[in-house]
Amino acid sequence: MASVARNETVSLISADKVEGTSVYNQNGEKLGSVEDVMIDKRSGRVAYAVMSFGGFLGMGERHHPLPWSVLTYDTQKNGYVVPLSKEVLKQAPTYGDTDIPKWDDPKWNQDVYQYYNATWPM
Repeated sequence: MASVARNETVSLISADKVEGTSVYNQNGEKLGSVEDVMIDKRSGRVAYAVMSFGGFLGMGERHHPLPWSVLTYDTQKNGYVVPLSKEVLKQAPTYGDTDIPKWDDPKWNQDVYQYYNATWPM
């Protein structure tokens, strides 16, 4: 059986390598890390990077669905940069470990994208 490609190129990266990548704000402060990516089944486009944020030692951590379009990869940081402060993230749409995100709810997706002033890509 052939192994799955886990490398990256100048413009492509495997989802395995995105998960765990640090996310910084524009001041260089680490905000969290990418836990997962959500891909639209029909278009094949990445809809969200789910970022962990807050909490202490994994306790009280929240999951933030960030529209993929708000992330920019920074080769110097080996991570993603978002134009968001910690204060903006504290007020952002989130879900906890025991919550069920409403991925299939068009209104929920619209609200998340509107919060970040992003356009739904599908």
